[in-house]
Amino acid sequence: MRFLETVMGIPMSIDVRDGDDVGDGAPAAERAFAALRDADRRFSTYRPDSEVSLANAAVRDAAEPSGDFREVVAIGEGVARASGGAFRIRHPDGTWDLDGVVKGWAAARAARELDAAGLHDYCLNAGGDVVVSGSPGDGRPWTVGIRSPHSPGGMLAALSVRSGAVATSGAYERGDHIVDGRDGSIPRTLLSATVVADDLTTADVWATAVFALGSAGIPLALQAGARGVLVLDAAGRLTGAGELTFAPPASAA
Repeated sequence: MRFLETVMGIPMSIDVRDGDDVGDGAPAAERAFAALRDADRRFSTYRPDSEVSLANAAVRDAAEPSGDFREVVAIGEGVARASGGAFRIRHPDGTWDLDGVVKGWAAARAARELDAAGLHDYCLNAGGDVVVSGSPGDGRPWTVGIRSPHSPGGMLAALSVRSGAVATSGAYERGDHIVDGRDGSIPRTLLSATVVADDLTTADVWATAVFALGSAGIPLALQAGARGVLVLDAAGRLTGAGELTFAPPASAA
């Protein structure tokens, strides 16, 4: 069963491969999408009534920030410290810039809804950042393709993952949207940074941090909980570290 929806302006999908013994996966998929929609309502800077927009406009009431807001900020602050400031959660004017945390955090929450429903074999794809569990069938692992920065239809590599998360950061899809928080410059040393981790929050934030830091960010990501890191530098060199299992690109789905 495959479910599709556009959330945060990004196409997202949930592919459920569990057998008939778990019943209809549609209610669980709806709860997962609801978690994503809720995060968008609360953290989108394009919504003037979102919590982050109200905080940035300094028009919030006297109530404390929500627990989720504090959680997202704490995650971002932790990565900012660990990366020496290369990862940032504030703009130079002091307003919040939480986009680097929210998508991975929200998708990880959505995956927990699938787990809570008793699903074991699924793939949640949040605009190219992926959470997988179990197997797509026959006990084999999932194959997660990493898009080539040189060709929209090409694959840089394909990873074999049984349960975990994969996130990739680069400038080839959304342009120069990542900055080095230390000086505001646009990172140029890497074309692509992919992180494999147990959860998508970790994978997503550290893919961004590694892209900002360059190859120097690889050991920092591994220290922070990444299972593996794969980077492509501007000279075309592909470097992997940690636990990475490659699969034939042709089998990526």
